[in-house]
Amino acid sequence: MRRAAAPIRVVDDHQLVASSLAAGLRAAGYHDTRHLPIRSIPELLATIGWIVRTGLVLLDLELGHDHTGGRIDGVALVAPLRDAGWRVLALSDNTAPERIGAALAAGAAGAVPKAAPFATLLTALRNTLADRPVVPEAQRRELIEHHRRHRRDHRDLHEAVAALTVREREILEHMAAGRRAQAIAETYVVSVATVRTQIRGVLTKLGVNSQLEAVALYSRQHRSGP
Repeated sequence: MRRAAAPIRVVDDHQLVASSLAAGLRAAGYHDTRHLPIRSIPELLATIGWIVRTGLVLLDLELGHDHTGGRIDGVALVAPLRDAGWRVLALSDNTAPERIGAALAAGAAGAVPKAAPFATLLTALRNTLADRPVVPEAQRRELIEHHRRHRRDHRDLHEAVAALTVREREILEHMAAGRRAQAIAETYVVSVATVRTQIRGVLTKLGVNSQLEAVALYSRQHRSGP
């Protein structure tokens, strides 16, 4: 008797993408394939079907936002899915390398671009289910190390910004908004020389040499989140 294909669950916040992938995989012989709606991480983890221990989750790393506006981070799902016995194959769509590296570090078998041919996805899926490498080992190590460097850089940046005084953080926010020293001085009713001294303090604590670099760091921290 032919053994039934492993259960596949598709987790993607785009309904059309998820249902199309599920239909394609069913047509390819993976009959126990369905997509799961993603409304929040706790809800997904509660409904994934923990009894099945040999299946695979096709997991989009960028899952949009929940009903409260909070970000749903696909990377944060990798470890609990792996702990529950599921293999994980990530789906990426213009995803930053450090995010893919984070998914690999958490236990994902690999990542397949959404723009890749369906045959590429099938090959990666079969390799994942057979416990064969999906990503060349050198590339896997490089992506994981990129993730770790990014995490260290973000931690260092967070600590540097946290070391600023309240006024220095306000000055940095003004700089990020494109305001010049004269305008900032008028806001606080102080001299331009005082503001320039405060700006130099901000640059020193952030370890940069220019206001442009300081603003770039500030923007990067806000893109990365806490």
